[in-house]
Amino acid sequence: MQHLKYIVFAFITVLAFQSCKTDKKSNDGTVEVYQCPMECEGNKTYNEAGSCPICHMDLKAVETSSKLVNDDAISEESVFNLTSHWNMEEGKTIQLKELKGKTLVMVMIYTSCKAACPRLVADMRNIEAQIPAEKVKNIQFVMVSIDPETDTPEKLKAFAKENAMDGDQWTFLQGSVSGVREFANVLSVKYKEISPIDFSHSNIISVFNAQGELVHQQEGLGVDNKETIESIIKVTP
Repeated sequence: MQHLKYIVFAFITVLAFQSCKTDKKSNDGTVEVYQCPMECEGNKTYNEAGSCPICHMDLKAVETSSKLVNDDAISEESVFNLTSHWNMEEGKTIQLKELKGKTLVMVMIYTSCKAACPRLVADMRNIEAQIPAEKVKNIQFVMVSIDPETDTPEKLKAFAKENAMDGDQWTFLQGSVSGVREFANVLSVKYKEISPIDFSHSNIISVFNAQGELVHQQEGLGVDNKETIESIIKVTP
């Protein structure tokens, strides 16, 4: 009986050893597998060392990451890192990261502006009109107010309708005073209140990819939109 116990113990030890051998996993979350150096079977891999059944060469060890890829990860350069809250023209409150997944074309305006802003609005509409229809569904044109105390969601909604910018591809945002200032700093947009109803401000249209990373900026009024449109099309599936 004692002899039988030794046999069972030895058998379990061998199985444990084989299990460890065939599932080599390092502390950094990678698993070692084996593959034919000639790739006779394409990307097929084996859990144990040995030889290729086709060319009979020794299999080489390769490492395959077992770490999960976080599809929600964003880079340090992403505008989605901002945690400020924004009111949409329809009344819904969001964070910028909720716009992730679409190309963003963004500009800062205020609805009572009578000088530069109407021309920025015209530029945005002109850009939108030149984007192929099949790509528009993957783009969000975002107008951010620099006068959040005046531009309520109701006023932004009325402004959108007046300018025929009330389609699904258009979004108007009202933020807090500090949130707007923070966002403007990210875009290098300068603005200053010069009267209770008037602001001086930069005229910049910014393009972000679906991960919220800035890829292009257009500065000025009535400028050639060619490069901006090309940038939008390039980053939009």
